[in-house]
Amino acid sequence: MAQFKRRLNLNVGINPGGYMQDAWKYRTGNHHDVADPEYYLRLARLARKGVFDAVFVSDMPLLRLGENSRPFQVIDPLILATAITSQVPDIGFFATVSSTFNSPFNLARRAQSIDIMSGGRLAINIVSNFVPEVAANFGKDPLPPRDIRYPRAIEFVDVLKELWASWDPRREGVVPEDQFWDSTVAHTIDHEGEYFHVRGPLNVPRGPQGHPVIAQAGTSEGGIDLAARHGEILYTNVLSRQAGHALGKKVRDRAASFGRDPSGIRIVPGLVPIIAESREEALRKHELFSGLGSEDGLIARFIQTHGIDPHGFDPDAILKAEDFVPSPDRIQALGFTLGLVELLTHEKLTAREVVRRAEGNHRLVLGTPEEIADQIIDLWADGSVDGYTVQPPRAPDDIAEFVEKVIPVLQDRGVYRRAYEEGETLRDRLGLPYPG
Repeated sequence: MAQFKRRLNLNVGINPGGYMQDAWKYRTGNHHDVADPEYYLRLARLARKGVFDAVFVSDMPLLRLGENSRPFQVIDPLILATAITSQVPDIGFFATVSSTFNSPFNLARRAQSIDIMSGGRLAINIVSNFVPEVAANFGKDPLPPRDIRYPRAIEFVDVLKELWASWDPRREGVVPEDQFWDSTVAHTIDHEGEYFHVRGPLNVPRGPQGHPVIAQAGTSEGGIDLAARHGEILYTNVLSRQAGHALGKKVRDRAASFGRDPSGIRIVPGLVPIIAESREEALRKHELFSGLGSEDGLIARFIQTHGIDPHGFDPDAILKAEDFVPSPDRIQALGFTLGLVELLTHEKLTAREVVRRAEGNHRLVLGTPEEIADQIIDLWADGSVDGYTVQPPRAPDDIAEFVEKVIPVLQDRGVYRRAYEEGETLRDRLGLPYPG
């Protein structure tokens, strides 16, 4: 079997229950798992067994109270990162954090502390939040508009990096006689920006990675700007080969225009795998786990999600990309909607076909373990993506099945590691450069 020079990056989501709406009904476990430390440790150990780069935890500081809702984002990701990395060796941790509802100094301190305590295994996934109800949990001010959230997020990460760089690693080992440390090792940053005024320095030294890996989730223009300036891992939705190439070129070209080395950016979008003994069985599991019961149910959800008039709608007619361009006034994750527009720009697809290409806005792959592996390798082999963040329909069941059935196929085909051997830190595992 041919050995690839590039190595596939794989992370796995471990939010409680699993990714798909009704899949929790068919999983091993119960509702107490959402607050059980051993449950999260079990998922992390499964991920380590599958030699994943890291586990990934999304977050929104909000509890929805609708009839069909469920607690999906529960334990604070940074607290969970501390617990898991202290108990489970090797595995990295992606913690989702908000730039809108955090202060740079506090986050810089907490994240760098965890990175030190974990031996360099932390990544932070920066989001700006788009749901107005979240703002109501943090005071009386409304959620800032998108044209403020992203510039603020860019400056937020500017300050994070300035604070993380406020200790000079070249001098930390040089201590004058009769002194505990040399205070000239650290310097103030005196940041005076539009949104933040921060003196510094950080009261935590540099960690094993220099600073935690920075991930970014979004492909709107604001999200692209943030990713190009600061992102090292781009977690988004890539539904086709053309979309992956277009996104990678856009982000890396813009990063180069900002003076960054574009080779330090990895595209690692979401992936929802439904594994079965046949494609037909996988299709039925898709209908079951979605809670919709049939392909017609999936189509009805598509119609409702996109505000389509159901009267006279033909699910077998070719969809037009321009009909799905997101309204700036609609409350939504703009980058996810743009993923559908990008897909329809390059492929002639019907609603019946589209509902089998994406689940929860991420790429859906269905079939046998070999077919799943084929679909993973397909977009990775030509550089459309650098890997995937697997979002299991059910947890722990589908993490275990992916580890037991799909990972060995990827290993046998020479695209995935059999053991952790790249180094000690998450940067080493992801093949990312260290900050200067």
